[in-house]
Amino acid sequence: MPGLKMGQCGITSSKTVLVFLNLIFWAAAGVLCYVGAYVFITYDDYDHFFEDVYTLIPAVTIIAVGALLFLIGLIGCCATVRESYCGLTTFVVILLLVFLTELAVVVLGYIYRAKVEDEVNSSIKKVYDEYNGTNSNAQSRAIDYVQRQLQCCGIHNYSDWQNTHWYEESKNNSVPISCCKTTVATCTGSLTHPEDLYQEGCEALVVKKLKEIMMYVIWTALTFAAIQMLGMLCACVVLCRRGRDPAYELLITGGTCA
Repeated sequence: MPGLKMGQCGITSSKTVLVFLNLIFWAAAGVLCYVGAYVFITYDDYDHFFEDVYTLIPAVTIIAVGALLFLIGLIGCCATVRESYCGLTTFVVILLLVFLTELAVVVLGYIYRAKVEDEVNSSIKKVYDEYNGTNSNAQSRAIDYVQRQLQCCGIHNYSDWQNTHWYEESKNNSVPISCCKTTVATCTGSLTHPEDLYQEGCEALVVKKLKEIMMYVIWTALTFAAIQMLGMLCACVVLCRRGRDPAYELLITGGTCA
């Protein structure tokens, strides 16, 4: 019967896609946890330029979603293979909750991305004022790391160092060695040779870096939210056919897709 064959094809195709998507969910779980961990690690390097710890909420949420996707993938595979109505229903409900959570991550990501510049602007001068050039000082380590990593010097440019306590106390007319270009082996940080120093300030680059990181979270959440939507649609196709199509019993007892 043409109707039966079309129904069988639709269900078989949906089940095949659903099993494949569940495998993707397992891979996605690893990716989401990696992205969340990456944000945490990066935040640890730049945390002195932030006063609002709630900026980490998207990262925490995306790690939680990643952990939950492992469970979702297991439930989805078992329910699809066994064609369990209860299992597939549970799968759809959990997937819907995760989908809504990822949409919340996207919204939070955009909110905190917009706050990054204000956060950095309000705290970066304080961090530079607390610099003392020793490795035991957390602010000093943070600034030296940022200046080497982002290849920058000072807040707006290297001359900002002349307004810091460290410069006034050192009285050697120089900036930290971390301001030196890696291509200049003889650089000592002396302001008499400004061409040896990074010319760009760190404030704009820190803001840019942190906004990029937040965009990683946003795009990752959007990508997997789209995949989860497809998973929900396929699961709903199987559930609807099972509930409405009398020919479904023929399929699960040996019908094939012609």
